[in-house]
Amino acid sequence: MGTNFMRSLIVVAFLLMLGIGNGAARQAPAQQAPAAPPSKFKLMSSAYSEGSMIPTQYSCADPNASSPALQWSNPPAATVSYAVILHDTDAAPAKGTMDVTHWIFWNVPAGSTAVAGNVKPDSSPDGIMQGKNVRNINGFQPPCPPPGATPHHYIFELYALDAKLDLPAGSARADLLKAMDGHVIGKATYVGVFGR
Repeated sequence: MGTNFMRSLIVVAFLLMLGIGNGAARQAPAQQAPAAPPSKFKLMSSAYSEGSMIPTQYSCADPNASSPALQWSNPPAATVSYAVILHDTDAAPAKGTMDVTHWIFWNVPAGSTAVAGNVKPDSSPDGIMQGKNVRNINGFQPPCPPPGATPHHYIFELYALDAKLDLPAGSARADLLKAMDGHVIGKATYVGVFGR
């Protein structure tokens, strides 16, 4: 009788533990799968890979150099226009604070996801406005570091803006930066390297 009593106690204890465990499981909040992070605003180019050497055809080593094609994805929903700045971060002319401006353009339409390659100076494809580069030309200045120097970094910066800019063609980079101030809602970058 003592053995049966002990067995009964063990069974009751086991059932109580099982009931408590099940109750705890029922009370635990269901875990939800984490939400996927929002897609990042991204700038790309079919001309060369991010961080890689820029091909000669887009540099001053080629007398017929052309601007590379650019593509982007996942812009901010409120984008009204885009602006682009290409600059060499490894040079500072006349020991100044501004590095070398190779290309600026703005008022790229909000519905655009690309700019074709070989944009001619002083042209306005799709209403795009071009401004002055380091050589005071309204257009693309190919990468051109001094011969024998350490390769320079050339950065494309794509800005998503909440407005179309009231800025005339031929404006300087400082003018573009001032006009964009207070309108930038997204930024994407793309880097290439070039040396000769």
